[in-house]
Amino acid sequence: MRIGKILAALGLILLFLGLTLNYAPWLINWFGKLPGDIRIEDDKKLVFIPIVSMLVISLVLSVLLSLFIRK
Repeated sequence: MRIGKILAALGLILLFLGLTLNYAPWLINWFGKLPGDIRIEDDKKLVFIPIVSMLVISLVLSVLLSLFIRK
């Protein structure tokens, strides 16, 4: 029973992400462009480490999960 709820929630998240990428890409244009994100470019290679962007996403997901999952 619990696995069904998890799969339904995962499906809704993927649906929201897909719609956002198709119809509102400006909502996620900030990803990787925050101060503190590391981007090293060379002629043949690119190294991209989005440290601050991942911290922001982690914080937002933690707050959302704590709001929706309370015991």
